Amino acid sequence: MRSPIFYFWLLLLAALASACSEPEKQSKQMPAPEVDVSQPIEAVITQWDEYTGRFAAVNQVQIRARVSGYLQQTTFKDGQAVKKGDVLFVIDQRPFTIALKSTASRFDLAKKEWERGKDLRSKNSLSQEEVDRRTNEYQLAWAALENAKLEMEFTEVKSPINGVVSRDYVNVGNLVTGGASGATLLTTVVSVDPIHFYFDAGERDLLKYIRLSQSDKRESSRTKSNPVQVRLQDEQEFSHLGVMDFVDNQIDPGTGTIQGRAILDNPGGFILPGIFGRMRLLSQENVSVMLVPDIIIGTDQSRKFIYVVTSENKIDRKFVSVGELHTQDLRIITEGLQPDDRILVNGMMRARPGAVVSPKQVDIASQYSY
Repeated sequence: MRSPIFYFWLLLLAALASACSEPEKQSKQMPAPEVDVSQPIEAVITQWDEYTGRFAAVNQVQIRARVSGYLQQTTFKDGQAVKKGDVLFVIDQRPFTIALKSTASRFDLAKKEWERGKDLRSKNSLSQEEVDRRTNEYQLAWAALENAKLEMEFTEVKSPINGVVSRDYVNVGNLVTGGASGATLLTTVVSVDPIHFYFDAGERDLLKYIRLSQSDKRESSRTKSNPVQVRLQDEQEFSHLGVMDFVDNQIDPGTGTIQGRAILDNPGGFILPGIFGRMRLLSQENVSVMLVPDIIIGTDQSRKFIYVVTSENKIDRKFVSVGELHTQDLRIITEGLQPDDRILVNGMMRARPGAVVSPKQVDIASQYSY
């Protein structure tokens, strides 16, 4: 007869064997996880290159005094819109009025002496030398009169352009200095509509545009007003439309970039000079590309990859080369993917290379706008 200890160990071994075999039964009965797969989106698109830049006024003028005197009047409100020819400041005109009357009197006298001299010369009653002297005095008096008129005109400081004026930098009652150098800065005026957008492009981008132009795939922005789209920092859509109107003539050796410029309508002056923006510049039209959701692209150190499902319904990884983001959600794939590949678009948490899955076909082309 066997001891109770023998039966105890026998029952324990049976329990352990049953516990070990249970997971095996469960694993054999566990179905393959379901995942969603789709073919990449094949599309013909217009490609754009994106740049960050800053808006600048088409015209910007520093308003300076052209004659010296005491500032008598400011005729605008700070920050108001002004038109070309509007008077912005008035310099005390009294000294210039006196000078104008004085030079006008001298001019009238010189003119009479000149005309009388010509008449006497025709009668041989006056020497040619005296006539020449009177002619010279008349011309000098005329020049002095014109200068006095000009200085009188300069006492009214006018806006040379349509735009928006800044504040008055000098208050009424202050002495301002005129002239070609050292003239007092009174205010500034900037135009607002249209408005320029300046940006810098890298040398690689420039070479790309040159090669596209040489192959007749895209005309250079030097000779064609290629379209641009701009959005501001608080906007999601590129809603401000314009065209290229300038490309610089050399690369900046310090930065390795070249400056470009676009021009856009700015009705109402909504965009102010100095504001940052994000611009899209036409790169190429009617380009056949392959698109995938940006969210499904993984990173393994410096390499990008996409999970695919093989013909044996096993998970595999394909390393790919990616292009720019075409829309907010879709990324261009330039290399590494085939049109008939079944890419994993849902169930990435269960994706393990070599794992068997149950793929469900979906059409991502109908889920995105591109």
